Amino acid sequence: MPGRPWQPPYSLGVMPDGRLVIGLAAAAVVLGAVGLAAGLRNAGRMPDARWLLLAGCLVAVVLAFLPPSGSADHLNYAAYGRMVTLGHNPYVTVPADLPADPVIKWVEEWRQTPSVYGPVATAVQAFASLIGGESVRLTVFVMELANAAAFVATALLLHRFTRHDPVRQRRAALLWTVNPLIVYHLAAGMHLDTLAIAFVIAALVVERGRGILLGLGIAVKVTVGLVALGPAWELRRSPRKLALVAGSATLTVLAAYLLAGPDSLDQVRNASQSLSLATPWKLVQHAAQSLIGPGAYRVWIQLASYVLLAALAFLLIRAFRRDGELDAPRVALAFGVAWLFATPYVLPWYDGLAFALLAMVVCPALDGFLVVRLAVLSLGYLPARQMDQPDGLGWLVTVVRSQVVPWCLLALTIGLAWWAWRAGARARTRPA
Repeated sequence: MPGRPWQPPYSLGVMPDGRLVIGLAAAAVVLGAVGLAAGLRNAGRMPDARWLLLAGCLVAVVLAFLPPSGSADHLNYAAYGRMVTLGHNPYVTVPADLPADPVIKWVEEWRQTPSVYGPVATAVQAFASLIGGESVRLTVFVMELANAAAFVATALLLHRFTRHDPVRQRRAALLWTVNPLIVYHLAAGMHLDTLAIAFVIAALVVERGRGILLGLGIAVKVTVGLVALGPAWELRRSPRKLALVAGSATLTVLAAYLLAGPDSLDQVRNASQSLSLATPWKLVQHAAQSLIGPGAYRVWIQLASYVLLAALAFLLIRAFRRDGELDAPRVALAFGVAWLFATPYVLPWYDGLAFALLAMVVCPALDGFLVVRLAVLSLGYLPARQMDQPDGLGWLVTVVRSQVVPWCLLALTIGLAWWAWRAGARARTRPA
């Protein structure tokens, strides 16, 4: 069939204008965010959580049979898996090294970039490539099935965790299972974050194999390792259990990276110094370049982001104390949200981790911050794919993504810190 191999095997014969498509997508993001916020405010009046669970899971399964949307990351996944089956190291080889391969040749923006994903993610990609062979469609379809399974598993785990409170069950379904923004980015977008989130949420819900589950999640995406601070806090008074969980998680991660080879760690270090357009740190970089002179200033920005992460995590944990004893989900949420607001590299689907953790904790104030943040980021990455963009839409990157979104996220970060400080102060001064 002519055209690109990830396109569906059908055509309606309709070629809408690119501006119309972007406009409709932006309207859908805004309406989805408004509807989500309204649903969270009236969670007690929503349909039974079982119906929400069923609807969201069915949507995720249906989306697995459609081409991924939003970005071209699925083509990168297929290419790295293909490299493994061909005997190449995806942490060293770049797609441009194999331009004639029937799968790898379709990579778009990342042609000069080796894999930045963890060993477990690479294993899933290789498994899909083993089944798909030279077919991009079949390879991507296998990964879509794995992604849908991870999305549904997370929904079921959150439903089980909140089973003692019907309102919390509805709230959990709204934040994850039927959340239109999460469904768009993680179920329809087929990002590996879905798999990492499924592992770490399972580690918080079940007790057996908690360390192994944490290790598997970290071996998909290193940054979800912050969730491990939740179980560590919860087990701090039980050194034996803490050592068992920490030891099994560490051994799982070490085994995965040893099998993948030392080059996989090189890519983790390189990725940690990246800086995206839609982050407030890009504004800091531009300010430093205008005041001090040319330079990337990435090391200084990275160090400053660690300081901001620690400060936000401290403020959030202090704010959570007002509701009583801290537990694993609250500590994990504090660090997860702090990382999202502090990291120098941000993409909309990264927020899925915070929404999954928030589904385990009742904190209406954070609902607003995260819904607005994800809506703003989603608007900034319409479209996330850079190739074949219609003419006249360059301002979406140069204005919206590079200017409007960073300033909005900066305002949200300041607002989050202010709210957390005020909430923590009220908790400390509350009468006995």
